[in-house]
Amino acid sequence: MIKVGDKLPEATFGVVTPSGPATKTTSEVFSGRKVALFAVPGAFTPTCHNNHLPGFLANADKFKEKGVDAIACLAVNDVFVMDAWAKATGAGETIEFLADGSALFSKATGLELDITERGMGIRSQRYAMLVDDGVVTILNIGDEPGKTDITGAEALLAAM
Repeated sequence: MIKVGDKLPEATFGVVTPSGPATKTTSEVFSGRKVALFAVPGAFTPTCHNNHLPGFLANADKFKEKGVDAIACLAVNDVFVMDAWAKATGAGETIEFLADGSALFSKATGLELDITERGMGIRSQRYAMLVDDGVVTILNIGDEPGKTDITGAEALLAAM
């Protein structure tokens, strides 16, 4: 499993651009920038939609004040679902939505979550990390389903 001090693995994320679906690599998202990355098990799921994402959106200015260049949200959903979620929440202008559709990044970091028994397949664990030029400097991994006290925006800000 990835830990503080590790460089993020190379992967490709689905993103939506003005001209439609595209891809970005880990390097394109994280190189030369300080990024607050949070991951959720699924777009539109209750805790992710009602608790996790809104905290990062509401605290975007506080992250900028602490030198964060971007906030990114990752989920094991396809690019179209992530785009719909960005639009539905109004967060697309503030947060970069990264689709890890086949969970390749999640598996490469060791942060995948198998919730097949609940009908959701392989997803991402709930976490928040601060990444500086591709290197993890803070990593908060959720330890209880449905809770964001460890992985929420406030906890990441406090750790900074």
